[in-house]
This record gives sequence, C-alpha cells and structure tokens, in this order.
Amino acid sequence: MISGNDFYNVMCAMVPLYFAMLVAYSSVKWWKIFTPEQCSGINRFVAVFAVPVLSFHFISQNNPYQMDTKFILADTFSKVLVLVSLSVWAIFFRGGLDWLITLFSVATLPNTLVMGIPLLQAMYGDFTQSLMVQLVVLQCIIWYTLLLFLFEYRAATLLIQTQFPGSAAATISKFELDDDVISLDGRDPLRTESELDPNGRTIRVRIRRSTSSAADNHSTLSPSIIITPRASNLSNAEIFSVNTPPPLLPHDIAFGNAELALGYRSASPRQSGYASSDAYSLQPTPRASNFNELETTTATTAANTPVWSRSPVAGRVFRQPSPAFSGVKMMWDSPGKFAQGERQGCKDVMGAGKEISFRDSTKIQMPEEEAAGGQEMPHAFVILRLILIVVGRKLSRNPNTYSSVLGLLWSLISFKWNVGMPSLVKYSIKIISDAGLGMAMFSLGLFMALQPRIIACGTKRATMGMVIRFLCGPILMSAASVAVGLRGEKLHAAIVQAALPQGIVPFVFAREYGLHPDILSTGVIFGMLVSLPVTLLYYIFLGL
Repeated sequence: MISGNDFYNVMCAMVPLYFAMLVAYSSVKWWKIFTPEQCSGINRFVAVFAVPVLSFHFISQNNPYQMDTKFILADTFSKVLVLVSLSVWAIFFRGGLDWLITLFSVATLPNTLVMGIPLLQAMYGDFTQSLMVQLVVLQCIIWYTLLLFLFEYRAATLLIQTQFPGSAAATISKFELDDDVISLDGRDPLRTESELDPNGRTIRVRIRRSTSSAADNHSTLSPSIIITPRASNLSNAEIFSVNTPPPLLPHDIAFGNAELALGYRSASPRQSGYASSDAYSLQPTPRASNFNELETTTATTAANTPVWSRSPVAGRVFRQPSPAFSGVKMMWDSPGKFAQGERQGCKDVMGAGKEISFRDSTKIQMPEEEAAGGQEMPHAFVILRLILIVVGRKLSRNPNTYSSVLGLLWSLISFKWNVGMPSLVKYSIKIISDAGLGMAMFSLGLFMALQPRIIACGTKRATMGMVIRFLCGPILMSAASVAVGLRGEKLHAAIVQAALPQGIVPFVFAREYGLHPDILSTGVIFGMLVSLPVTLLYYIFLGL
C-alpha cells in the first residue's frame, strides 16, 4: 500500500522538474522574455553540452559488471516483439515501413534519462537509478542507432525510386558519397552522377550535395518549368512549428544534365524550436532562415532526359517527360489550383495514367507505367553499405554518441581496476551535469511554448498515440517481464518506466526526416503533461 509519505517523495522529485518546464513556457508564451532565436541557442546548449554531459555522468558511475540480466532481457524482448510484429504487418500493407518506424518509436522509446531516473528513484529507491542507466545505455547505443538505420533506409529507398525508377536501379553495383553528404534525410538537395556500362546500364552512382553548384546552372535551365509559390504568412511561432508544411519552391522540381537532382527542399535549420537536427550535431549552425526569402536551388537537364521529382508537400513521386513540357508554365493562381488552361495542357502532355493529388488538392497526372509499380532495387548488400556509411557519418556528429561510448568505456575501466576519476575532471563534469536535468526540462518548456498547438496531429491520432504510449507499452513490458521471470519491485519499475512520456530523440529524427513529426511532437508535449498522473496511477495500482 502506498503511504502519504511515499506520494510526497514522488511529488518532491517531480514538481521541481515541471516547475522548470512551466517557467520556460511562461517566459516565452506570456512574459515574452526569449525570442525564438534565443530559444534555439538555449536548446543547442542543452543538446550539445548539458544532456550529453548528463548522460556521461550517469553512465560512467554505473557498474557495467553488475547489469541486471532479467531487467535488460525484459526490455529487449518487449522491443523485439514490437519490431517483429510491426515488420510482419508492414509487409502486407502499403506504407508499412513509415508506420513501422513511427509506431516503434511511440511504443518502445520513452524519456528514460530525463524523466525515468528521478521518478523511479523517488518511487522505488536508489537501486532503480542503475536500472534506468542500463536502459539509457541500450537506447543510445542500440535502439537509437537502429531507429536511425530505419530512417536512412527509408530515405535511401525514396532516393532510388526517385532517381532510378522502374528497373534502372537493379544494375547499380556501388554508391559513392562525397565527404559533405552526411545523410540522405533530404535537408539538403542531393545530386547523383551515374556511370554506365557499354549496354547503357547504371553500374556506379555518385551522390553529392547540389546546393553550392545549383545557382550556376540556373540560367541554363531547359526546358523551362516555373512554379510560383504562394506568399508565406508564417508568424514567428509557426516558423518554429513542427506542423507547418514547407512551401513548394522552384528547386522542388529538379533537373540534371547527366546528373539527376533529388528535389528535396533545403529545410531551415531552425524550423522547430527544439528539434533542429543541427542542435544535435557537431556541424556549424547554418544561417537562420526567415521563411520570407525565396531560396532558389535549380539544376539543368538535356531536353530528352525524363525528370523525376519528389514534392516535399506530399511526398509523392511523378514523372515529367522533358521534351513535351518545353514552353509549359505551371503556376498556382490560388491555393490548390493550377492557372486555368495550363492545367489541361499539363494533363494532355502526361497522357493517360494515374492522377495523384497533393496535400493542397493540386493534381498531377502520373504515367500508367509508373502507376502500376514495378520498382526494382539494387542488391541488398549495395543498399546496406550505403546506409551504414551515412549512419556512421551521422553518429560521428552526434554528441550523445561520444558521451555514451566514453561513459561506458570509463565505467569498464573504473570498475574493473577500481580507478577513480581525477577530481579536476570529476567536478568539471559535475558542474554541467547538475544543470543538465533542469535545463532539459527548461528546454522542453521552450519547445512547448513555440508550438502553435499542443495537439499537432489531430484528436484521433493523438488519442491513438497516447493509448500506444501509456497503455500498450506498459502491457507489452509487463508481459515480457513476466516471461523472463522478473518479479517484485523490479517488475513494477519496468512497467512504470514503460509508461514514461515520449522520448525526445525519436521526435528529432521524425522532424529531420519528415516522417509524422506531428505525432511525435504531440507525444512529447501532451505526453509530458499527462505522464505524471498516469505514472502515479500505475504506481498506486501496482502498490495495492
């Protein structure tokens, strides 16, 4: 039975964290103390310094030679069970990979470091800190890496389908990436250069960024297809929002002269107050975008080269035979409509086929040969090598990667030979790590204040996400825990930690790769608000 003193101890551990979040929220939403640009700087400090140092602090103090095998097995078994189930489901449903990634994130990756350690320690005692740290190590080294692998696999698939439709990709034997290509996430326009064999089949593909060279090719664009975007009416709050779709810019229709450009829009580095991927990397922060300047990135193509583009608005792929399009001008005269007379000409050129609709009701005719499917992919080893390269480059620029690995290495050395950390180093780390927890919650408050809506994905999806996060997750964890023989307070701790709010890193990935960021944003914001009463209910129920 939970006593009043136990309940008070839990509130003493959690109320200060929520107080830091409330102060941050109020300082932006009501008091107007911080501008969005200042919030971005605070969040970058938290992401690059405070949270990595906090992770190193906890991991380095945990004894890796006394890992709780059953607890780790229960957590691993529950995640594998979800992954396998979703993989089977994804095989039979269109778009299954997208939902596999999102649902896996929602169901299995909670905010263990920031919320789990203080909450479980207050509920069940100091022994839970070691258990939570063990989960943090596995999340950072294994599960977040797997999640990143899935995102990059999805991005690589989209790139191949866009650049090499049909059977053109089947003969590719090697992908080469320039040194400045960090990811295939689409934040920067990418160009591909193909090497053909004597039979005209692609055997080697070079991938490079096109931002620097695009401007030089603008004047030679042939044929001319111009897309005029509607004027932006974004407010400061919307600039940092996760649910504002990017406008369709001229470089979203990409061309290539012996180089086909992947028409991804170069996203602003600070579209979200918290989740900018630049905040989670060691790359220099690019200049800020005010969303009012027309960023133009174009490339050229020979008149007889079919062009494949991916619209960031809808994520659809369509084909444009270049010769027939010469002289055709496509413009939006009002939201969701082509200028009259020009839309019909567009359809006449495209011929019969499948008509696809974009989010704003714009329709493009898709040729039957591509609407019917038949996309082939390179050999699995070729794709695997490509993904491993970009994942490795991505991890090498993430501060959390270094903090987790270095913390684990130090703990292995320290507890093996009983070596203490030098006082100069120890207290240098401590002064930042002590601020890490409060600053992480403060950063969450800033993020919440910068969003125009707490529930960004709609009531139905938000409800489904909360059910998966706070009901399905704990049920799967309890089943896995019982299966491996976990009992007593460790079982209770495993269930409660599975009911923690959505983790931050999955949302960062979702925003960066453009895959259901509204769902993950709602999981972070709304989940943080309801997690305290939900975990308290689990705590009281399990204590009966």
